[in-house]
Amino acid sequence: MKKWGSVIQVSFTYIGTVVGAGFATGQEILQFFTRYGWMATMTIGIATILFTWLGIKLMLLAGQMNSKSYEDVNNLLFGPKIGSYVSLVTLLSLLGVSMVMLAGGGSVFTEQMRLPYQFGLLLTLTAAYILLIRGINAIMTVNTIVVPMMILFTLLTVWQASDTPNAGNWLKLTSDFSPLRIWLSPFLYTAFNLAMAQAVLVPLGAKIKDRQVLLGGGLLGGIAIGSMLLAAHMALSSQMPGIQQFDIPMSQLIGRVGGWFQLLFLLVIYGEIFTTLLANVYGLCLQLEQRLGIRYSLVMPLVLLTSYAGSQIGFKVLVSSLYPLFGVLSMAWLVLLVFRPTDPLAPRDR
Repeated sequence: MKKWGSVIQVSFTYIGTVVGAGFATGQEILQFFTRYGWMATMTIGIATILFTWLGIKLMLLAGQMNSKSYEDVNNLLFGPKIGSYVSLVTLLSLLGVSMVMLAGGGSVFTEQMRLPYQFGLLLTLTAAYILLIRGINAIMTVNTIVVPMMILFTLLTVWQASDTPNAGNWLKLTSDFSPLRIWLSPFLYTAFNLAMAQAVLVPLGAKIKDRQVLLGGGLLGGIAIGSMLLAAHMALSSQMPGIQQFDIPMSQLIGRVGGWFQLLFLLVIYGEIFTTLLANVYGLCLQLEQRLGIRYSLVMPLVLLTSYAGSQIGFKVLVSSLYPLFGVLSMAWLVLLVFRPTDPLAPRDR
């Protein structure tokens, strides 16, 4: 029972780290899958396989190497010299995305609850500090609360969409996009999200080490991510093509329900922003601790304050400027992870 509990904790941490605010709003799913019509069902299948296989592989490598941070894995994949530069770019990207998530938290309070932006920022910042000071165990605990809420919301959204006249659209929608673009989308989506998730998956694998727990957690986590993608795709497809005009597509699915469903939607969005913020800041602090020799307890407040300063730029500006840059690097990282033997001591050309 104790081992099963660890498997569930690993799977929930994996899900909570990968599934961010873009998933909750529906925008990521719409851009990477739903707009490509019925073929999105197959590309979601590819993404599910990649998340399961490579998530497990990443955690096993980290466990075998006893990695202090994702820099150890990047050095293994790219070699020490190039890996050091890749880790530096990753560090800057994680800092940028931490700013994005903190700004997103502030935006939720402003747009949904009509509260001051700074109030949302400071509340999120304080809660993050209280949890991050407790390390990876606190992050795992938060995900065991947030992830079931995410799953419940996804199921309720599908149930709501199942009563609409176009509930079967996910099986028959066509697309004018090129086959190359359609079939490349699951690799881009997986690359971006896994490269981000390594900030937590690497220290998680190093902490757990138990091969069976990591295999079970990665398997459950990968399948759950794929299932949630498919469920959300089915719901969004029922409102195609009109739903593409909205910044938060999911809000259009729940708008006519109101009440408790809208409250759950708000909690899910904020929860996914918050778990992503925790994951990024935690991985970033471990990386700085390893590079600079500054204790985690000292560097963590500095990272949070830097994120707070950057969050003043605003949510939309940060997303549009930082995400494309990290996406390019992520594809190279994914290719090297695919071809890297599971044994960290294996030759690089094997």
